[in-house]
Amino acid sequence: METVTRTTCPYCGVGCGVIATVDEGGSVSVKGDPDHPANFGRLCSKGSALAETLSLDDRLLHPEVGGIRASWDEALDLVAGKFAETIREHGPDSVAFYGSGQFLTEDYYVANKLMKGFIGSGNIDTNSRLCMASSVAGHKRAFGSDTVPGTYTDLEAADLVVLVGSNLAWCHPVVFQRIAAAKDKRPDMKVVTVDPRRTATSEIADLHLSIAPGGDVALFNGLLVHLTRAGAVDSAYVADHTVGLTEALNVAAGRSADLEADTGLSRADLDAFFDLFAGTEKVVTVYSQGVNQSVTGTDKVNAIINCHLLTGRIGREGMGPFSITGQPNAMGGREVGGLANQLAAHMDIGNPDDHDRVGRFWQAPALAHEPGLKAVDLFKAVADGSVKAVWIMATNPVDSLPNADEVARALELCPFVVVTEVMKQTDATKYADVLLPALGWGEKDGTVTNSERRVSRQRAFLDAPGEARGDWWILTEVACRMGFASAFAYERPADVFREHAALSGFENEGNRDFDLSGLVDIDDKAFDEMLPVQWPFRAGEPTAQASEDKRFFSAGRFYTPDRKARFIPTEVKPLALDAGFDMLLNTGRVRDQWHTMTRTGKAARLTSHIAEPFAELNPVDADRLGILPAGLVEVTSRYGRAVVRALVTERQRKGSVFVPMHWTGQNSAKGRIDAVVAPPTDPISGQPGLKATAVNTRPYAARWYGFAVLRDRPETIPADYFALGRSRGGYRLELAGRDETLAVDALFDALIAPLPGDERLAYHDRTRHVSRHAVFRNGVLVAALFVGPEPVAASRSYLVDRLSADAMDPRDRLKLLAGRAGAEEPDKGAIVCSCFDVGVNTITEAILAGTAMTVDAVGKALRAGTNCGSCRSEIGRLIDACCVQKTG
Repeated sequence: METVTRTTCPYCGVGCGVIATVDEGGSVSVKGDPDHPANFGRLCSKGSALAETLSLDDRLLHPEVGGIRASWDEALDLVAGKFAETIREHGPDSVAFYGSGQFLTEDYYVANKLMKGFIGSGNIDTNSRLCMASSVAGHKRAFGSDTVPGTYTDLEAADLVVLVGSNLAWCHPVVFQRIAAAKDKRPDMKVVTVDPRRTATSEIADLHLSIAPGGDVALFNGLLVHLTRAGAVDSAYVADHTVGLTEALNVAAGRSADLEADTGLSRADLDAFFDLFAGTEKVVTVYSQGVNQSVTGTDKVNAIINCHLLTGRIGREGMGPFSITGQPNAMGGREVGGLANQLAAHMDIGNPDDHDRVGRFWQAPALAHEPGLKAVDLFKAVADGSVKAVWIMATNPVDSLPNADEVARALELCPFVVVTEVMKQTDATKYADVLLPALGWGEKDGTVTNSERRVSRQRAFLDAPGEARGDWWILTEVACRMGFASAFAYERPADVFREHAALSGFENEGNRDFDLSGLVDIDDKAFDEMLPVQWPFRAGEPTAQASEDKRFFSAGRFYTPDRKARFIPTEVKPLALDAGFDMLLNTGRVRDQWHTMTRTGKAARLTSHIAEPFAELNPVDADRLGILPAGLVEVTSRYGRAVVRALVTERQRKGSVFVPMHWTGQNSAKGRIDAVVAPPTDPISGQPGLKATAVNTRPYAARWYGFAVLRDRPETIPADYFALGRSRGGYRLELAGRDETLAVDALFDALIAPLPGDERLAYHDRTRHVSRHAVFRNGVLVAALFVGPEPVAASRSYLVDRLSADAMDPRDRLKLLAGRAGAEEPDKGAIVCSCFDVGVNTITEAILAGTAMTVDAVGKALRAGTNCGSCRSEIGRLIDACCVQKTG
C-alpha cells in the first residue's frame, strides 16, 4: 500500500516542506509540499534528489566497540561508565559533547540537559558554532536576546533587498527564487549583492559590490554616517527605543576618510549603494556566512543592525536585518541552548535568575554555572589533554573545523572518543573507540526550526535500518546508565518536545522572546499531525495564530533591561596578509552538495554539475602565478595544504581564491580545504574566520593526468591527486600524479581489479604518452581509464552515459576509446541543470539556433531551470555569452 508523509528537508535553514511517497514496492519519491509556508512546493536540486540518498550502502547499522560489532547494552554501558569514571577522576569539565545542526530539536534538548544540567559542565558545543554564532552574539548585544525579527514574506515585500556575504542562489535556492519571483512581479524592487565574488546570486542584482574581504564593518559604518548626514534618521524611533547612537556614530565616523581603501570599492559604487539605502524605506538586509564566519563577525552583524535601528526599519513588513542560517536546525539548537555559552529556552548561563529558573525546572543537581568550551577551543582542549572523553554526534569536525589536521591529531590522542553516526566510514569515525548507529532522514522523528522561527515536523516514513536508533534515545539511555533516570524518562520524541515547550513558557510572562508554551499540552496524536508553527506561540493564544506570520519589535520593545535596543560601536579592523603569503582564501558551498557529502554524495546527478574541488581565481592572479585553466593548483597556509582544480574566472575578485568545503578524505586525496584554514576566532562569538586565511596558490606540477569511469568503487587509488564521485551506473574519478614513469597497466589493475573472462581494450600513443583502456564484462562496460601528460580532454558526460548503458555494440567500442560521441550522437557537455540532466552544449545549441533566447524559453524547450531554478543564472550567462559570440 502506498504511504504519503509530510516532512521537512534536512539540508539548509530554509526549512522546506517535503512530501515523501513510498510505493508498494518500497521505492521512495519526493516532491515539495505546496502547503508548507517556507517553500510552497518548491525544492532545490538537493531536496529534489533526497530519494536518491536513502540507500543503505556505507551505513553504520550496528554499535561497534574497538571496531568490533557489539550489542547496544555493551556499547551504552561502556560510554556511560567511561564518562562517569572520567568525571570522578578529573571533574565534569574533562568531558565534552560536540553536536550538530543536523540534530532534531529533541536530540539537541536531551544532549544539552544531560551535559549542562546533570554532568554539570558547559562543554557542549556544535557545528552551529561555525554557522551562526556571530549572529547570536550580535542579536544579544543589540536586542538583549537572540531574536531574528522578520519573516520570509518580508523578503518579498521589501523594495530593496541587500544580500551580504550570501550566495543565496546556491546556498538557499528556494528563498532566492522567492526573491527573484517577487522582483519579476515588481520591476521597481531592487537587489544589491555584497560579496568579493560575483556569484550566481548577483545575476538578479541591480548593483554588485565586490567588497574587499573583511570590509563589511567599514561599509556599514560608512552607511551609518551617510544616513545621518542625509537626514534619513528616524529621530523619534531612536529617542524612544534605542541607546548608544552617539558613541557608535563617533566610532564609525573615525575612519570615513579611509572608506574606499577599507572596502575596496569605488566612490561611485559606495554613493550608489548609500543613496539607494537612504532613499528606500522598505529594506531587508539578508546576511549569512560571509558575515558570520569572520574573526570580526559579531561586529559585522551589529554594524548592519545599527543601520536598521537608525532608520527605524525593523519589526515592520518588508524591513529589518535577517540572518539566514546554513543548517536545517541551527535555530532549534539555539532554542534549547545547544551552544556552550547558552542555557535552554534562550536563557543565559551567566544570568543568576535564568540559572535558578532552569535549575528548578529541570531539578538539576549540578547545573553548570559557567560557559563551556566553544568548538575550536574544545578540540584544542582535547589536544592538550584537558578534555579526556569526547562524544561527537552527527557531524565531522575532522573536515569542517579550521586547522582540521590538528583536530584529527587531537582525536588520535584522546583517551576515549565516541562517535554517533549514520555512515560507517567518515574521516572522524576511524578515531572512535565506540561507534553508535543513528537514524537518518526518513527514519527519525521530531521537529526542526527554520531561519524565520518556524517549527516543522520531520517525520519517519522508513523503518529503522539494522539496529540504528534516534539520537534522543541514545542520549537518554546513557543518562539513565549514569544515574539520572528520573530526569530522562522519555519514551518518544513528543515527550521531549512537551518538556521543551513547557520550559519556554516557565516563568516567562512575555519577558523572553522564545515561547512555545501554547503547545505544552499537545498530545501524541496532535504532535504527529502538527502543522508548521512560528514562535512565539504563547499559552492562551488562539490556535489560528499559530499559522500567522509574526514579527518581533513592531512596538519597539526589546529584551534588554530598559527594553531599548543598543547601538554597538563597531571598529574597523582591516585584514593584513601574513608575511610570505599573497592571497586570501575564502571557503563556502557549491550548488548541489551539502556539508561533507555523506548524503548528497550518494546522488549521481548531484555530482554531475561540479565533480571535484576547485580553486576559483581571477585571470590576473592566474597569469601572475602561472596557473592554467583546468590545471591543478596547490593552496598552502601555515596550517596545511590542499590540491584542487583551477577555475579561472573574472567573477572572482583579484587577490582572493575561493575553494568549496565539501570534499573529504573519503572522496579526494587533498581536497580537505579546512586543513588549510586558520583557527583564530571572533573574540565575542567564538566563530572561526573561515573566509580569510592567508595562503599561497601555486601550480601543482603533475606529470600525468587521468580520468576514469568505474562500475565499482576502487579499494585503493594510487595517485597523488584524486577526486571520486558517484555517477549513473558507478563512479567517476579524476586523478593525477607526480611519478616520473607511470605504470598505466598497474594503475588500471588497481582501480578495476579485472576478473577472468573480462574483455580488455587498450590504445597507446607512445609519442604523446597517451593511454586509454576499457574493460567489458558480458559486453557491458565495466571501466574505462584515460591517461596522458595533460588534463584529459575526453567528454565526461559521454563516458558516464556509456557506463550506465546496456551492452555495447563491438563497433562502438573504438569510439569509446576516442572519449567522445560521434556526430550522430551529440555531446551534451558538462551538466548545467542537475534536475533534468541538461548539459552546456545542449543549451548552447538551442540558444545559437535562435529557438531559446531567454531563460524561460530554454526552460520551455529543454526543461532546464524549471524545477529548482538553481541553474537559471548559469543559463542566463550562457545566453549572454552566445549573444556576444553571435554579434562579435
